[in-house]
Parts: sequence; C-alpha cells; structure tokens
Amino acid sequence: MKTLILGGTREARDLAAIASGEQGFDVVSSLAGRVRDPLLPVGAVRVGGFGGVDGLREWLVANEIEAVVDATHPFAGIISAHVAAAAADLPLVHLRRPSWSEQPGDRWIRVPDLPTAAKTVAAQGNRVFLTIGRQGVGVFAGLTRPWFLIRAIDPPEVTLPPKHELLLARGPFTVADESRLLADRRIDLLVTKDSGGDQTDAKLTAARSAGLPVVMVDRPPLPEGAVVLENVAQVWDWLRSAAEQSG
Repeated sequence: MKTLILGGTREARDLAAIASGEQGFDVVSSLAGRVRDPLLPVGAVRVGGFGGVDGLREWLVANEIEAVVDATHPFAGIISAHVAAAAADLPLVHLRRPSWSEQPGDRWIRVPDLPTAAKTVAAQGNRVFLTIGRQGVGVFAGLTRPWFLIRAIDPPEVTLPPKHELLLARGPFTVADESRLLADRRIDLLVTKDSGGDQTDAKLTAARSAGLPVVMVDRPPLPEGAVVLENVAQVWDWLRSAAEQSG
C-alpha cells in the first residue's frame, strides 16, 4: 500500500522506519522544508509544499497514494486542514501526541493563540523565555518593554523584539540545563506552545521548580470529523488494517 506520511516529528520518523521495513508498504515522507537541516526519516523523502489543497490532491492522484498519515507538528494547522480536504476519499489518520497536563505547582496561563500570548506578555512579562519556534516570533516584535530570550532551531526570518537574545538549539533538553538557563537569564515568564511529548518538556519542570508562570498556547483544532490517534503503535495498527481492507 502506497502511503504518504506528512512528517517533521519524531513520531513520523519512527512510523516511517517501521513501515519502510515491512513487505507490502511503499512509504514516502513529506517535510515542509522549514528547518534548514532536518532530521530525515528512513525511506523516500520529499521536501517542500504542495501548492495548497488542489496541488496536494493532484500529487496524491499522480503518485497513486492509497493512505495518508498526518504526523505533522500539533501546530501545523494549515497542512492538516489541507490534507483533510485533499484526501477526503482516502484512508486518513492524524497522529497527535497527547497534550501536556498541568501538574501541582504549575502556574499556567492558557491562551488560545499567539496574539493573546503577546497581550499577556505585554501586561506582565519583564524577562521572557520565548520557546515557540521561529514561525510566530514576529507577533512579539512590537513589544518594546520586555526583554526576550528567543530559542529556535534556525534563525527567525521576521522582525524580532528590540530587546532580545537569540539562542539556536535543538532539543531534547535536560531539566538541569533548563533550570540553569532560567536562572542565568533571570527569566520571570515562559511562553510556549502545547506541543506535548518529552523532547522539550524539561522547561516546564524547570519553570515549576522556579515558581514561574507559563503562558501556554493551545493547539489549533483539527478538521471536523478527523480520526485522531495518539502514538505510533496505534497508527501502525491502523495502517495494517487499512492495507488488509484495501487488498
């Protein structure tokens, strides 16, 4: 069964490694191309956009795709919506790791989106640790009072806040390192997206230990009626079942 995995996450790479080694599966992974030096999955890989819903639909037909797994980042809302429209006639599942859960001692401020996060920072942040990736950093560019520590894998290509330090790094990170970073930079507010998983959750433990508030940006909703599974094992079972039904 020819399968498209929309990837860029550890779960997508794990799934590609499993499926590529199984007889009866022909897997191609697609990466958005937003990271300069991405971690590549096993097997065939394509990099770049599809050209919207119509372009993706044409690509699926031209490449005779029989099943699609959306294993993109939980905040990749646009491609998730596009694939739901383009692959309406194909077996489609969305692989989404569980959201983070608030623990005793946490001081989370949940917000629906980045603009609301920026308003929260403007009201109460002085020295802010911004860990949202590079895509949405420009939302904070107009905030002239707070100082920002901005961490991303690649340099943002947007206007940055006037007072900032840019830290280029790729997780996973340890609690000890995150605690040291918060203390060294005298951080008083953490801003992050609810990405889930254990690759970057050490900052939450460090913030909890330090008693710092955390502005937690909620995930965008998935398309109505989406089939959602939480881990690679569940999706692999789903893929094998889809292959049996198709063959």
